[in-house]
Amino acid sequence: MAEDDIYTKDGTTDFRNNPAVKKETGTWRACPYILGNECSERLAYYGMGTNLVTYLKVQLNQHSVTAVNNVTNWSGTCYITPLIGAFLADAYLGRYWTIASFSIIYVFGMTLLTLSASVHSLRPFCDEKGVCHPKETQSALAFIALYLIALGTGGIKPCVSSFGADQFDDNDDAEKKHKSSFFNWFYFSINIGALIASSVLVWIQMNVGWGWGFGIPAVAMAIAVVSFFSGTRLYRNQKPGGSPLTRLGQVLVASLRKFRVEVPADKSLLYETADEESVVKGSRKLDHTKQLSFLDKAAVEMQTDHIKGSVNPWRLCTVTQVEELKSIIRLLPIWATGIIFATVYGQMSTLFVLQGSTMDLHMGHSFEIPSASLSIFDTISVIFWVPVYDRIIVPFARKFTGHKNGFTQLQRIGIGLVISIFSMLAAGILELVRLRMVRRHHYYTLDHVPMSIFWQVPQYFIIGCAEVFTFIGQLEFFYEQAPDAMRSMCSALSLTTVALGNYLSTLLVTIVTGISTRNGKLGWIPDNLNYGHLHYFFWLLAVLSVLNLGVYLFVAKWYTYKRAVGSLRGT
Repeated sequence: MAEDDIYTKDGTTDFRNNPAVKKETGTWRACPYILGNECSERLAYYGMGTNLVTYLKVQLNQHSVTAVNNVTNWSGTCYITPLIGAFLADAYLGRYWTIASFSIIYVFGMTLLTLSASVHSLRPFCDEKGVCHPKETQSALAFIALYLIALGTGGIKPCVSSFGADQFDDNDDAEKKHKSSFFNWFYFSINIGALIASSVLVWIQMNVGWGWGFGIPAVAMAIAVVSFFSGTRLYRNQKPGGSPLTRLGQVLVASLRKFRVEVPADKSLLYETADEESVVKGSRKLDHTKQLSFLDKAAVEMQTDHIKGSVNPWRLCTVTQVEELKSIIRLLPIWATGIIFATVYGQMSTLFVLQGSTMDLHMGHSFEIPSASLSIFDTISVIFWVPVYDRIIVPFARKFTGHKNGFTQLQRIGIGLVISIFSMLAAGILELVRLRMVRRHHYYTLDHVPMSIFWQVPQYFIIGCAEVFTFIGQLEFFYEQAPDAMRSMCSALSLTTVALGNYLSTLLVTIVTGISTRNGKLGWIPDNLNYGHLHYFFWLLAVLSVLNLGVYLFVAKWYTYKRAVGSLRGT
């Protein structure tokens, strides 16, 4: 066997920092440890986060709007901190050590939250009526723990999916075919963890206690760390490529310095290294593209660009560097259209829970279901649709489209955006029917309207279907379209749509509450939803989703896919 066939061609190394041997590292043999880590970590995250709005309302005695906004703000932060982890992974630590170090912070946060809910002196006192009276220090401790978890998850979220995809060599056709399936099964493993969290753990929190309800997720996070380290010898690791922000800044500065310089008609005259490998460590060369031509000025070579025989990187950049920045700029409009979808998705942990808590929670005569547990149907939907998509929809679509994955990544995302509109319509219609029952029978003072909570199942199931198209499509799209040395950063960028979606939800709830409570009115989302108009909020999100879909179709039509050249180790 030729030496080129022994090692991977994408520049990955083994745990000893030697070139990765194909037959001993990576592919599906390494993935069980990564998927096991993700499954356990997501069990920990959702086990703590799914029912968090109830914890804040009951244990920390917060009003509905305050609790909803605190949850969306915290969730948003969990999806902003990945920018920190991604930067460290791409620039200095690499994905393996970033995941390992931030996992320790995560476990510490989970442990502190468990202590705040179980140790007598740290948990709020609750009177005989079940009303809790938290001290400021007790509330503060809970929020310190929550935001430590948010920091910890910042090193894991942007790196695990990219680290898993790194196990498949882009320059090996046989391995590359499996990469798309990896993203499907990665998301599948997320939802196995979420399934256990939204069923077993939520029931434990409501019926056994919050100490056990948070303690089990803390143990799950410890198991996630053990699973990750167990696969160390099998992993392929991409070398960090230096600060991506510095490289992007150099292109901007160089192009502005040369704003009067003409770009040659023959683009082969633009500056690029003559070597097989890119000047950017850990990245393949990128072909020149016509869009955003102003930035090409950074690659126009002039005599003043050289200092003592070497290139000044703040005056002259390679075509690959320029194309890195172009790739990021082209991603931004697609990225922005994910924010409204994330806002819709965020309702499952906030307003869907509050809506469900006003309905009949009984299954049979005695068993009572926590309203947060209905998110199990979102999880079941994802677990159902992932294999259906991977094994049935893709082969069927491939016959008509001729595309190896059935749909392009942009088509897949768009289909999910369409489906998400129907989840808001379903939620709004259900709330309208519920309120009509309240008004017809004067159920205003009842805590639970005699209408089964299982009427919420369709809205959860529809969101699950939309996730399989949009969220998994985004995972794959941002990984594939990212420059090789910026894949963690671009994965983090895709996750920030969830952060901004949560923040947007907070903003919308705040604005709607401010406007709808004028002149002494109770507003759309009062503490007693029987007096509110929650369906108006769901209609608002449906309208925003339709407008967002229109924008998405426009920007997706004009998107230009990146074109990588060659391999990192030669072919």
